[in-house]
Amino acid sequence: MEEAIGKARVLIEALPHIRSFRRKFVVVKMGGSAMDDPEVLARFVKDVVFMEQVGMWPVLVHGGGPRISAEMERAGVEPVFVEGHRVTTPEVIEIAARVLIEEVSSNICDLVEEGGGKAIPLNGRGSSFLMGRKRKVPGSPDVDLGLVGDVTQVDSEACYRLADGGLIPVVAPIARMDPGEPHSKKDFGFSGGVPLLNVNGDAAASAIAAALGAEKIVFLSNVPGVMRDSDDPSSLESSLTRGRVEELIKDGTIAGGMLPKVRSCLDAIDAGVRKAHIVSALVPHALLLEMFTDKGIGTEITA
Repeated sequence: MEEAIGKARVLIEALPHIRSFRRKFVVVKMGGSAMDDPEVLARFVKDVVFMEQVGMWPVLVHGGGPRISAEMERAGVEPVFVEGHRVTTPEVIEIAARVLIEEVSSNICDLVEEGGGKAIPLNGRGSSFLMGRKRKVPGSPDVDLGLVGDVTQVDSEACYRLADGGLIPVVAPIARMDPGEPHSKKDFGFSGGVPLLNVNGDAAASAIAAALGAEKIVFLSNVPGVMRDSDDPSSLESSLTRGRVEELIKDGTIAGGMLPKVRSCLDAIDAGVRKAHIVSALVPHALLLEMFTDKGIGTEITA
């Protein structure tokens, strides 16, 4: 009986959150090594399906960097990185698009279906859902990253139509090159296709959240969130303002792999998204705990 009463309390606590997010977009970015754990990935997808079933409009954006690197190794293609960016040749963009769209997106859509939901893959290869331009390295205009891009346009109308129809968009961060962007035939990664760009998954999620006017953006990570001491989980910062985040970046507390994720949070907030969250994908149902409980478990960033 006590267990049943406890479950009822959880539902009551979740009710105001469910009501406030009804028919509002929440962009969720899944990446990191957690994606390579089938159990973790399936559990996460079920949480996203639950969000849709209670009336929210989730948009799932995924990465897949380690899988791309593994496929490149199998193909005998040597990876090259410049300032954290994978230099993307036409050969690499073909591998990236195949892995992200035909393998990762397809697998996630299947998991959504198994979980009782409906999903549809979106990207810049099959449509103009994501448009982009080539990325320039700040302070190094002569550095050529190849077919690495930034999102310039998101087909938000497509997301509205799909969400209103009960479908969960599953987005691979592959953008179609903007027609106005200078390019040559060597940029075409697919025979007879269109020039494609490899976009950082966190940056793509941030751009999508901004275009949709999302209520929240949530980044699933391998760590609990922003910590003052990376070796001490008790140093987790549960809530941060934009100003405090800048202080932690300046003093070096936020660095390494956490830095681009936090920057993507700030970009989304600057574009009007109300709240950004970083939570651990390794905690069972972390997404639901962060969304539907008063305390949450990760780091919340606000303006």
